Amino acid sequence: MYKISDFNKSSRHMYIFIKILSILIYMILIPIIIFSFTMFIKSCLNPNETPDFLGYKSFVIVSESMEPTIMTGDAIFTKKIKQEDLRVNDIISFRQGNEIITHKIVDIIEEDGITRYKTKGDNNKNEDKETVTYDKIEGKYEFKLNGFGKIIEILKNKITLVVLLILLVFISVCQVRISKKRLKRKEKRYKYNKELNINNKIS
Repeated sequence: MYKISDFNKSSRHMYIFIKILSILIYMILIPIIIFSFTMFIKSCLNPNETPDFLGYKSFVIVSESMEPTIMTGDAIFTKKIKQEDLRVNDIISFRQGNEIITHKIVDIIEEDGITRYKTKGDNNKNEDKETVTYDKIEGKYEFKLNGFGKIIEILKNKITLVVLLILLVFISVCQVRISKKRLKRKEKRYKYNKELNINNKIS
């Protein structure tokens, strides 16, 4: 026969499971929301600059020019460093017109007091036609996430930020409702046990 104690135990286990699941979801959602929100605000404040997060800028590789070092579809992260710290063989991301290109420095040239960087893709036969000046460099390559390019692009999207915020609010509301229901059940059990004790004393 199914007892009230069994029901209470099952309900308690379910509540603990939902609580742990909610915490895990929060641990995933909140950092993503912070990342998306930061990128959104910085892109609004400086529309002509690539927004960074904690000093790191992320780019999605769309060509095969750096394969096999960096593959098409990878998400790479760069960090701005001082000009004097740049060396031959460093991989850099730089602006060329409206595009961001990620290639390797193959030579450093001084022309009329200006430092210029010759670059080349690992998978390209020839060096890039144009040299790069320091002001065009977005940052030095630090690390990559294999195949995460599309995910990073999605996280930067404004719609993603709105959806994540709505999801966070929905989960929070569900949590409050579950907590209220649990509190009501506790109150009912307390009243039931109190009435049961009174009846036992009378009998």
